[in-house]
Amino acid sequence: MDRQDLYYWLALNRIPGVGQVTYVRLLKQFGSPQNVFQADPEVLAEIEGIRKTTALAIVKFKRAEKIDRELDHLEKEGIGVLTLHDPTYPPLLAEIHDPPPFLYFRGRPSAQDDRSLGIVGSRLGTAYGLRMTERLAWSLAQHRLTIVSGLARGIDTAAHQGALMAGGRTVAVLGSGLDIIYPPENEKLFHRISETGMVCSEFPLGTLPERQNFPIRNRIISGMSLGVTIVEATLRSGSLITARLALDQGREVFAVPGSIESFKSSGTNRLIKQGAKLVEHAQDILEEIPHGEKPPADSERDASMEVTVALSLSKEEKQIWDILSTEPVHVDQMVRQKEMETARVLSLLMEMELKGMIKQLPGKWFVRHAPDEKV
Repeated sequence: MDRQDLYYWLALNRIPGVGQVTYVRLLKQFGSPQNVFQADPEVLAEIEGIRKTTALAIVKFKRAEKIDRELDHLEKEGIGVLTLHDPTYPPLLAEIHDPPPFLYFRGRPSAQDDRSLGIVGSRLGTAYGLRMTERLAWSLAQHRLTIVSGLARGIDTAAHQGALMAGGRTVAVLGSGLDIIYPPENEKLFHRISETGMVCSEFPLGTLPERQNFPIRNRIISGMSLGVTIVEATLRSGSLITARLALDQGREVFAVPGSIESFKSSGTNRLIKQGAKLVEHAQDILEEIPHGEKPPADSERDASMEVTVALSLSKEEKQIWDILSTEPVHVDQMVRQKEMETARVLSLLMEMELKGMIKQLPGKWFVRHAPDEKV
């Protein structure tokens, strides 16, 4: 899209009285923002949601230097604008009642995002919640689902990290302008996501992360996704707003159960009572939504890997290898199954990791890792 067209996309968003729903109605009626500005005021006034004052504001609009300055700023910062007419605009998001007419973004849009899953939860996640989130995001990303979250502290951060650890795609939706990274400690994560996925926002540059922005942001997380998984939410958590928005948008709602003694899981446990699907493993989610399969196994590669394993692992290491798979297995499970001391199992796992046969995930979870596989 050239600069002139983009100018009108931004300008129409600045007209008082033109919200997301009205903006989309205008697009459907006139085809483009530029055509809207060239329309007859009487025709504009006939559009549902357009008052006479709004129609006059559109007709009398004159080129604004501040919009040209914004375009210069976007270009300087390397920030793109993804409009509803762009073929790479998230297809699920375009279906909701009030899609943002455009998104500011860093990174790259992808057709893969038609298979997205939102994961959100407490900003003060427990060790259990963070571990479960990373594990779920890792497994779902392995099945080529895009993980969508909000870059917030706690569960959101764990969701993005889990997807990145799997070499998968993740999208972060901000409640601020893209030039204001919030929380600031996630700056490195922000840039990592931008390199392989996408960070986006409907808020103009310079917008602060104010409280009222986050419910608005949450409809994008749920709108981009086939379903939303809630991990650790209190009864007053903003994550429950995301769950409600997902239901309103016709999306699936999943919840990871927590201790009945923990107030941090009171909201998620209530969601399960109300009909959200209880999630213990990634498979519980994969059963309900379409997803890309894992890359097909190559029989020759697998056979070669098994020969390598047989030659390079001791008898005890081979016992551990047989327990592991491409799904994360916790060290405690290995201890129970092989009746070994924890210290011995950890020692064996360290040796196997040094040989490149396995990979450790946060929280003492382990997966098989082929010797020739890219990390």
